[in-house]
Amino acid sequence: MNQRLFVGGAWVEPDGGHYEVTDPATEETVGLAPEASPDQVRAACAAAREAFGPWSRTAPEERAALLARTAEIIASRFGPYAELARAETGATTATARAMQVGVGIARFRRYARVEPSEWAIPPQINEAGPMGRAGVMGALAVRQPVGVVTCVTSYNNPWANPAGKVAPALAMGNTVVVKPAPQDPLSVYRMAEALAEAGVPPGVVNVVSGRAVEVGEIAVASPDVDMVSFTGSTAVGRRIAEVCGRGMKRQLMELGGKGAAVVFDDADLDSAVAGIGTTFSFYSGQICTAPTRVLAQRGVYQRLVERLAAYAARLKVGDPREPDTVVGPLISAAHRDRVEGYVDLGRKEGAVVVTGGERPPLERGFYVAPTLLADCANDMRVAREEIFGPVVVVIPFDDEDEGVALADDSDYGLIDYVWSGDVARAFRVARRLRAGGVGVNTVGRNMEAPFGGFKRSGVGRDVGSYALHAYSEVQAIVWPG
Repeated sequence: MNQRLFVGGAWVEPDGGHYEVTDPATEETVGLAPEASPDQVRAACAAAREAFGPWSRTAPEERAALLARTAEIIASRFGPYAELARAETGATTATARAMQVGVGIARFRRYARVEPSEWAIPPQINEAGPMGRAGVMGALAVRQPVGVVTCVTSYNNPWANPAGKVAPALAMGNTVVVKPAPQDPLSVYRMAEALAEAGVPPGVVNVVSGRAVEVGEIAVASPDVDMVSFTGSTAVGRRIAEVCGRGMKRQLMELGGKGAAVVFDDADLDSAVAGIGTTFSFYSGQICTAPTRVLAQRGVYQRLVERLAAYAARLKVGDPREPDTVVGPLISAAHRDRVEGYVDLGRKEGAVVVTGGERPPLERGFYVAPTLLADCANDMRVAREEIFGPVVVVIPFDDEDEGVALADDSDYGLIDYVWSGDVARAFRVARRLRAGGVGVNTVGRNMEAPFGGFKRSGVGRDVGSYALHAYSEVQAIVWPG
């Protein structure tokens, strides 16, 4: 089926024709995605602007009910939607089901809960003066929608990522233009279908895709757009931020990461290896929160390297449809070449390839073997730049201060990790780290906790109630008591 764009409540033939979406595991065509023209992107932004007024005035309960219906429609098609996500992304079947479609459903359900959008400010007693007589001033803070939000989503999770933007934005009364990643946009159109069937009014949700850079640029720069929510690389995020700055647009940026995992001598190595090992397995390392830069205290360094190498070597790399496959392919041949280039660079920089480093002997698919680079230094490019693949670098350190200094010596600051049997030290170190989140003896997430980064890892926070703040402006209403 040739996918059409979703603009102003209608399914529209793309002016730019279609392009092939490729299964990273088989290199076969999954489907044909639409290439929007500049005029069609502008039309999507204009439709969202026109729909904003009526949608922003609907009752929060009505918006919540629509999100709940959307979640149930997606859940009723769980199997085929998960299979499409697996085929588009190369994720294993288990990951596609639980972490992609499953999390997408959970996020629509989460924002189907109506939360208070206003709160009282303590009254203030004003003395008589130039502004008038003495009196008591009451105040109310009210969350108001921002307006039209362009959501530019990432390729590593075409369900959870757009759902995490669209659902809270709609809950707050915004309208959206979604520009999905060009590698796997078909799942996002399935989400739009579910929203349409749930009764979303025309123009409230629009989806425009394309491989041309101008599709995203127009969706960001349009004068009809009030805010941009972006997940992706820091380089692209910087470009978007420049455009937003010129137009004084709100922005929510979730960008790159180079997560430091600080492992102390007294750490539970089973827990540390299992947590760090998710870099090899979870999305094949194509995730910004991965603990890719391991800082190991010297007393545990050699054992940790050996244990991580053994762990990586045991993981089955192959067809993500097979139930025992742990490591699937990367998203594209170009990205595989990029990751392999970093492994070669690590060798040249003096790192020791303990395991991996070679392409798996598979006839088709964009695979990279789980790779461990030991004896690294923090000034190596493989230790400083986001590789976005199943590659872990290990760096030794001596004491707590050096471990913290190495962790913070990075352009990034999304999520770091600390493993230590001394809980007091673990929390002390966590508070010293310049990162938006810190996992203590875990890589697990609390999905109500604020998510976002320090430094070049982004701007703003979302997830849970923080997303409702992210997609709203705060208005103050003041009156005499």
